[in-house]
Amino acid sequence: MRSSCLPKRRSNELHNPPLVSLAGTCKSFLQLTVRLLEARVSGPLAIIMSLIKLHSSIFHPTLRKLQCQDVAIDTHNLMYPVFLVEADEAVQDIPSMPGVARYGINQLLAHLKPLVAKGLASILLFGVIDEMPKDATGSGADCATNPVVRALPLLRQAFPELLIACDVCLCPYTDHGHCGVLTVDGVIDNEPSIRRIAQIALAYAKAGAHIVAPSDMMDNRIHAIKGILREHNLENRCSVLSYSVKFASGFYGPFRDAAKSAPAFGDRKCYQLPPGSKGIAKRAAKRDVEEGADMLMVKPGMAYLDIVKQVKDEYPELPLFIYQVSGEYSMLLNAGKIGAFDLKTVLWEVLVGMRRAGADCIITYFTPLLLDWLKE
Repeated sequence: MRSSCLPKRRSNELHNPPLVSLAGTCKSFLQLTVRLLEARVSGPLAIIMSLIKLHSSIFHPTLRKLQCQDVAIDTHNLMYPVFLVEADEAVQDIPSMPGVARYGINQLLAHLKPLVAKGLASILLFGVIDEMPKDATGSGADCATNPVVRALPLLRQAFPELLIACDVCLCPYTDHGHCGVLTVDGVIDNEPSIRRIAQIALAYAKAGAHIVAPSDMMDNRIHAIKGILREHNLENRCSVLSYSVKFASGFYGPFRDAAKSAPAFGDRKCYQLPPGSKGIAKRAAKRDVEEGADMLMVKPGMAYLDIVKQVKDEYPELPLFIYQVSGEYSMLLNAGKIGAFDLKTVLWEVLVGMRRAGADCIITYFTPLLLDWLKE
């Protein structure tokens, strides 16, 4: 028996509620959302809001260009890795990487000047120490006399339009050569490791780095870095380029000679990714995106183009870097020198393949040569 208090409803209204009711519901939901935002709610919504940041991705002209994807190769698609040593006038050739050298700051300024004139858009700095003592926590990585810390203000002054990234890791500065702080039994201790990585990133950001690029592969270091940058009001002036998907590769051999960063014992397979893995590569990228990384990287390059595509397909909105590492550089250069193939033809083919797979920027030691080719 129908209650007299309830109005009679036409049968079709049971399945098709009036539009005015739906509109009212939507309006109420929007009003509730606004009230929650105005109240600065805590909890999951606040966490999501705190991680989605845009300004650190677009504060520099080159960063803005990296937000635009296609397969052409221009100067902003290239990042030049350089090794910086303590002695200001040093130029140290690296036998395993012909054409590449370690520079003191004065010589680096002279080396970069003609490259910037040709359109060099960005560099990636690696500090290398000889005189400074190494210790268990890599205290030399962020001290006032560190070559990177000293060089950053000079580079910013000399080349105000140049985008400057700094590799952030402990291995060049620790006496054991590993990328994190170790426990007494020689195992990576993650929490103190990410605290040190964050401190180093902060020192570089304060000195003038546009980008800090943690290559250590510790868990949750992106969250730690973003947090410390936010605490010091630097989050919108320094981007985080994460070496998100970095494999335990044999292609790194010449680099460890160049950076003097080979581990004193063991290897890095417990924190760098297995070469055959796809699933953990996906998890690594997801972890760093959720922690607030502004940009992602796959390293090495040629052997991992499927991973480049996987990461780009999953996160098309983030600029993706690929590192053509030291072993790839030496392999291609030496093959070209002995006449196995035409270096220019093959190198362009490799780089276009990287762009086609989804890379927005290619970190390559060939950058000086490529700048000349782009001018032709």
